[in-house]
Amino acid sequence: MNSKIRKIINKKNKSKIVCLTAYSKNIAEILDKHVDIVLVGDSLGSVVYNYTTTRKVTLKMMLEHTKSVRMGVKKGLLIIDLPYNTYRNKSEALKNSKKAIKATKCDAVKIEGGSKVKEIVRYLVRNKIPVLGHIGVTPQTVKGKFKSKGKTELEKEQLVKDAISLEQSGAFAIVLECVYTDVAKRITKQIKIPTIGIGASVHCDGQVLVTDDILGLTDAKIKFVKKYINIKRIINSAISQFKIDVKSKKYPTKKYSY
Repeated sequence: MNSKIRKIINKKNKSKIVCLTAYSKNIAEILDKHVDIVLVGDSLGSVVYNYTTTRKVTLKMMLEHTKSVRMGVKKGLLIIDLPYNTYRNKSEALKNSKKAIKATKCDAVKIEGGSKVKEIVRYLVRNKIPVLGHIGVTPQTVKGKFKSKGKTELEKEQLVKDAISLEQSGAFAIVLECVYTDVAKRITKQIKIPTIGIGASVHCDGQVLVTDDILGLTDAKIKFVKKYINIKRIINSAISQFKIDVKSKKYPTKKYSY
């Protein structure tokens, strides 16, 4: 097992896992100084390409962005999302996972789904492909508005069943997205691998968010997103000053000229 993955597993019940998304080298370099996991999420569909669904994201897109991110990640665990329709069966999943790891030198793949993908996860792990699971709200299969999971007893039991099946299949950790607090806490206590929450309470072993969201680069108004800074305002100020300098002939000065 990859030493970086073993390190993540060993954090369970000891130290919270920090994970953020990156789609380019510049952001990845900054994240690598602070986080345990850098995820190249298919969230790039909405963040970078303004798609309304992650289903439009292709494997080619994911590979190109992950190659860029890889240049900025030296110590963290680098994970790539396998996009929609790239792991419909075991052979397709293995073929695309191998392609992703070979092309990007990432450390693991993430796939969405619980019990329905357990055999695919087991097959990948047997073929030495580390897998991060993802249950709760799974954006690749959501139709319409996102709805939190685990409100009813039926949903709770299914989430627990999904988490256990992924653990038994060999996943090294599981993302819990928009899962009710009580069931997220229950799953985290019940399984031996780490849980990484996104809108799933402080009881998870770690947390993941979209970097652009916490920086205020997107206009996303999501319940679980805390905006730590308004980068848009800072960029706007810099661009405004550049415009003023150009118009008033204060830029470029001799210092910036040949």
